Amino acid sequence: MSNEKQVDSGRRGLLVATCAAGGVAGLATAGAFVSTFQPSERAKAAGAPVEADISDLKPGEMKVFEWRGKPVWIMKRTPEQLKTLADTTAEVADPESTKPYTMDLPDYCKNKNNTRSHAGHEENLVVVGICPHLGCSPSSRFTPGPQTSLPDNWEGGFLCPCHGSTFDLAGRVFKNKPAPNNLDVPRHMYLSENKILIGKDEKGEA
Repeated sequence: MSNEKQVDSGRRGLLVATCAAGGVAGLATAGAFVSTFQPSERAKAAGAPVEADISDLKPGEMKVFEWRGKPVWIMKRTPEQLKTLADTTAEVADPESTKPYTMDLPDYCKNKNNTRSHAGHEENLVVVGICPHLGCSPSSRFTPGPQTSLPDNWEGGFLCPCHGSTFDLAGRVFKNKPAPNNLDVPRHMYLSENKILIGKDEKGEA
């Protein structure tokens, strides 16, 4: 009887050890599957908010940053450039940005002057530099006056080289142009006077 008990005890220990090993293997396998389905660091980075430093941006200049593989323009408009928006309001197709392209205009960028800029930072324009027509990237044409492919009363803005759509200094498309919408204004927030977080605001990420 004692021998049988010893055998049973040994078998029981072997079974416990086997189950424990199986449980560890199972957990390891589960862990492998979990990590497989988690987004990679590269994938996270592709959609992550981007911090933009504009400390060296002078009035009348623009810098380009990349966010989600798209060019985001940040332009510091001069007081004179801001004044032109009152003149172009009657000439643009959607002056108050009621027809979004891929993003609704953030509430903090809605104002009576239609600057489409963050409240308290009216001089800074933050827009995605992609034409809503066929996805080309417009070029800056900040110098006012008659120019090739532009009207004689040009106040400054952007020209899409692909099909001639023009946008004012708030990124609003002019009437009777191929582009059906204004340039997108992404969610953004000010971390400081000279640092802007593109793709995220107080309500969350875009």
